[in-house]
Amino acid sequence: MAKRVEWNEEWLERIKDAVAGLSYGTVQIVVHDGRIVQIERTERFRYEPSAESRNASPPQAAK
Repeated sequence: MAKRVEWNEEWLERIKDAVAGLSYGTVQIVVHDGRIVQIERTERFRYEPSAESRNASPPQAAK
């Protein structure tokens, strides 16, 4: 049977900090032997194309 994960206020604060301000991305909680041992945060940045790049003509193919 799986062990129950041990929660405490320190880890809850760390998880809140990892999620705070995250617009796009993931937060992973790594558990070993029923204990949280690591929090991984991967943040993604999305950029809209600028007006200049939208209006530029595509590059010409070499002949």
